[in-house]
Amino acid sequence: MAKLVVRNLRKLFGHFEAVKDVSFEVSEKETLCLLGPSGCGKTTTLRMIAGLETPTSGYIYINDVLVNDVSPQKRGIGLVFQDYAIFPHMSVFDNLAFGLKVRRTPKHELTVKVDETARLLGLSDVLHESAKGLGLSEIQRVAIGRSIILDPKILLLDEPLSNVAAKVRERMRGELKRIQREIGIATVFVTHDQLEAMVLGDRIAVMKDGLIEQIAEPDEVYAHPHTLFVADFIGSPSMNLIECELLEKEDRVFLDAKDFAIDVTEFAETIKKKVTGPELIMGIRPEDLHMSIKKIDPKAIRGEVQFIESLGSSSIYHLKVGQKPILVKGLLEVEAGDKVWVTFDLKKLHLFDKKTEVAVW
Repeated sequence: MAKLVVRNLRKLFGHFEAVKDVSFEVSEKETLCLLGPSGCGKTTTLRMIAGLETPTSGYIYINDVLVNDVSPQKRGIGLVFQDYAIFPHMSVFDNLAFGLKVRRTPKHELTVKVDETARLLGLSDVLHESAKGLGLSEIQRVAIGRSIILDPKILLLDEPLSNVAAKVRERMRGELKRIQREIGIATVFVTHDQLEAMVLGDRIAVMKDGLIEQIAEPDEVYAHPHTLFVADFIGSPSMNLIECELLEKEDRVFLDAKDFAIDVTEFAETIKKKVTGPELIMGIRPEDLHMSIKKIDPKAIRGEVQFIESLGSSSIYHLKVGQKPILVKGLLEVEAGDKVWVTFDLKKLHLFDKKTEVAVW
């Protein structure tokens, strides 16, 4: 087993800085998901770790050994791309055995390794079938098998589920998680799908414009986003983000959003210490808003239901509070056009400095 360490990694393509200053560690048995939109630098980072791209600067260590100048085939990397790249004209056995044959592994040892890998991946029943007749889930497992059969130190997965239909993807996510737990290899998983990252990652590194905005466990990233980008990118439906101004009136402090105001006097001193000015962005997730037909809470705000998305066990309510669109997730018997009351859970409220876009509360 091995540990991966990336320090101050940068990559320039001409004058374009694709990766700016990326640092992280991945320990044995851990999966780190590099998550972000297209063009954020996550795949370029992965390719530098694999040795397919040369860093402009920075360092890559595998088991405390600097590998910047080590060729890809000597780094001990297992790499799975989104197109899987298996040989359809070969059997599953021959696909799994290909790398071992290149290494001139003795026949008995080769057969034992292939059988062990097939059992781990649930491929024993199709071991001698042609790869061209396999389903997507089996093709994915063959591709992973071809990588792990060579006992890599680090496993790199580059959006392996992006070409899979949504219904199949859920099952394959479960299979990937099980496989990674069983093989226990330090794994870097690149994806643009936040749900995939939340399910598969022991930690998530959220990337934007070549930088890591936040790196933490999935629950931490969701509950305590460090930046406005992370808050907006993580979560479905997205967090409500509302421009406001920190306003002091008599002995009270409010977040004034023009159409409504939230009293934050009890948190005011903490907020003031971190802001660069009065302009802020408040954020609250749809599930952290409470909606009722009657005004139960004196701090509740009046809104109108615009339309409703039913999710079965719950619904997403699209409200308009003054001129502000707000999403609420819950279950309440209302219809479009109904007037409702909305209460903010202040313990779940997020505040971001509008100028720096960094969390201040």
